Amino acid sequence: MKRVAQTIRLRPERREEYLALHREVWPGVEATLRAANVRNYTIFLRGDTLFSYFEYHGEDFAADMAAVGDDPETRRWWELTDPCQHPWPDTGTGGNWSDLEEIWHLTEESHP
Repeated sequence: MKRVAQTIRLRPERREEYLALHREVWPGVEATLRAANVRNYTIFLRGDTLFSYFEYHGEDFAADMAAVGDDPETRRWWELTDPCQHPWPDTGTGGNWSDLEEIWHLTEESHP
């Protein structure tokens, strides 16, 4: 399993629009993510900074992410959400979103 964390800025003047979209994410967008082996996708907000986290449970991350990007409904969704976002200068895996480096992870404790 691959953990992916990313960040992007939210345009303050588009905040309510973005939040409203995410109160009712399109079922087709969610289905595409699930089909691409994405699990536990979560987006957090602090001030004007968005933080996302998801777990990837597939075998070919690049191909699965390309399939998400090729999905027509997801592309229409991005036409609505992208104008609400203000990318950092260094974008990564998620296109406009910047990847965060994992520096620590609490693992399950072994019991004798």
